[in-house]
Amino acid sequence: MKKLISLTLLLLCLLPLFSNGNKEENSYVFAANCAWPPLEFVDENGDIVGFEIDLIHEFATMTGYTMTVRNVAWDGIFAGLANGAYDAIASGVSVTEERKGAMEFTTPILYVTQSIIVHQGTSGMNDLQGLAGKKVGVQLGTTGHIALEDALKDQPSLDLTIKAYDEVGFGIEDLMNGNLDAIVCDSLIASDYVLSNPNYAGRLMVSGVASEITEPIAIAVKKGNLALVDLLDDCIATLKQNGKMAELKAKWNLL
Repeated sequence: MKKLISLTLLLLCLLPLFSNGNKEENSYVFAANCAWPPLEFVDENGDIVGFEIDLIHEFATMTGYTMTVRNVAWDGIFAGLANGAYDAIASGVSVTEERKGAMEFTTPILYVTQSIIVHQGTSGMNDLQGLAGKKVGVQLGTTGHIALEDALKDQPSLDLTIKAYDEVGFGIEDLMNGNLDAIVCDSLIASDYVLSNPNYAGRLMVSGVASEITEPIAIAVKKGNLALVDLLDDCIATLKQNGKMAELKAKWNLL
């Protein structure tokens, strides 16, 4: 019989990678790019917090397993999952057909679109066509980045300039400084910057969407680890049934 590990959720930031051979039994490591408020970010006290971090805490409490969060740069986060540096990714990961071939996914925890963020009072940039000829910021390797690149391939006449950043916050700062015309990112992230972030409230707005496609967000799991997928799916189903999922969404203004 497998012994149960402490319920403590360890929030670790920028730890060195370790081999699976040293991994504690009944413990799981989740990677997160902690620059995506309100999903996961580092607060003013240096703690990793957010909606998905709270979810991991719930998973740990429900299962009795140790669930560790590691802050990882987005660029390379999927390579780390593939090589076993961690067991799963909880970082606003959109479920795509391409990604399904390289990793497993839990049932969706959220649904998002690709929002366009512009300066307050800006007109005309309400959709993809409105971005024609503009300088648009995205986070490197995200579905917003992929969507714009695909759009350019299909419609070269758009002639928009894409500037990719390691973190979406860097792009927001460039937008504020007048170096960009717009930002395209997940609607959940866009709402946080526009509605919740005191640095940008009243100065930025969501003008529209760059894609009409609604994307499911789920926890990504290392390919072949169906046992972990089943474990997390059971937790997610329970959290939806007992109302805790709705409570956490309300806490982080995701309703």
